[in-house]
Amino acid sequence: MSLPFFSSPGAAGPQLPVAMAHRGFSYDGLENSMAAFRAAVELGYRYLETDVHTTADGVVLVLHDDTLDRVTDGTGRVANLTAAEVARARIDGREPIPTFDDLVTGLPGVRLNVDVKDWNSVRSLAAAIERHQAHSRVLVTSFSDRRRRAVLKLLSRPVASSAGVVTVGLFTVLGRVLPGPVFRLVLRRILRDVHALQVPVRYGAVEVVTPGFVRRAHALGLVVHVWTVNDPEEMRWLLQLGVDGLVTDRADLLRDVLQERGEWPDPEVS
Repeated sequence: MSLPFFSSPGAAGPQLPVAMAHRGFSYDGLENSMAAFRAAVELGYRYLETDVHTTADGVVLVLHDDTLDRVTDGTGRVANLTAAEVARARIDGREPIPTFDDLVTGLPGVRLNVDVKDWNSVRSLAAAIERHQAHSRVLVTSFSDRRRRAVLKLLSRPVASSAGVVTVGLFTVLGRVLPGPVFRLVLRRILRDVHALQVPVRYGAVEVVTPGFVRRAHALGLVVHVWTVNDPEEMRWLLQLGVDGLVTDRADLLRDVLQERGEWPDPEVS
């Protein structure tokens, strides 16, 4: 994959698996806080997975939920609140909710896998990426392919992007029933602006990540990132299967697994 976002070289040159800290790294409820993001970076992480919502006055926040209620001591829908109102809330009663600007400028060497959670964030996220010229540092994803594509259309330069749920579903189902040449012909058009498939190991009763899934993705030049993997044995199995990256809540355990495999990045290699 030629886009800079995916470049993860080791000391000897070969591409390493991409390790992503899911909403940063925190044992005690500080997801999507600067404290959690810094904790992951201190472990050696180069990639952070996060989410964005936008306030009523157009400020992009790093937050998974559309309300403040679950993770903060505040209440209300983000889209109905101003940035000043949101700034009074604290994650787990302790940490402020970061803005996208805070994250981009506060951790300048880190790459960000950004899940666009709402339509209100399409224009504001695109504007923030342009403002910071962060095109090489971000991967734009969303469960909604329409929302993801809407962001891409507003950008002046290409960015990495991951397929939405409908596209992943088509890839998974058609890959099992169509002959290889037909499958590749059909999917190339559908995947014209997709560089990664970011998927769970299974969705309900359906096993998503299989040797065939990984093989078909690689044949189309796509990388496979699997979320959210917290068990070391499952991490080892997926890496052996040939997936290109893992997203985890347990950044400490994934680092240990990659270190034992000799696949943890050298801090001197960018």
